[in-house]
Amino acid sequence: MADTEDPELALADHAQALADGIEGVLDKWVVGCVVDRVTAWRGSVDPELRAAAHEAGQRCRDEVGHEVRGLLLADIDAQSGTPLTILRRAVSYPTEVLAGAGVPHVVRDGFAERMFPDDVYGLAPASLADIDPSLGELGIAWGAAKAFEHRRRHRNPRP
Repeated sequence: MADTEDPELALADHAQALADGIEGVLDKWVVGCVVDRVTAWRGSVDPELRAAAHEAGQRCRDEVGHEVRGLLLADIDAQSGTPLTILRRAVSYPTEVLAGAGVPHVVRDGFAERMFPDDVYGLAPASLADIDPSLGELGIAWGAAKAFEHRRRHRNPRP
């Protein structure tokens, strides 16, 4: 970040870029989750199931994308979570399609079962890059800008 760059504007730019990036890939992520699990289970995905996955992906993009954007564009002192926390709840969209297709639950370790009890297909992302690789750098840039702005706002003056 350049010395003359306004940290609040930089943070807003990074937040906008991350929100746009997340909204741009959510539908593909949902479809990918469904296709991967169904293909592993029965070898192929029929057109009806693929259509259901696309519909769930569009709802996820619209609903979860809106929630993530609201979080990212809120003042940092008002943010009560992270984009990843919201995205982990988004597993409900592919889960609904998979359950409707009768796909059996996957075996998960005890930690995953405790931390993500509703993620019966093991879809919860460990990082933004698990949603899409393009989100990794966007998330890091936003996180750094947020940390910089938080420190700037809340730094205790030294005597």
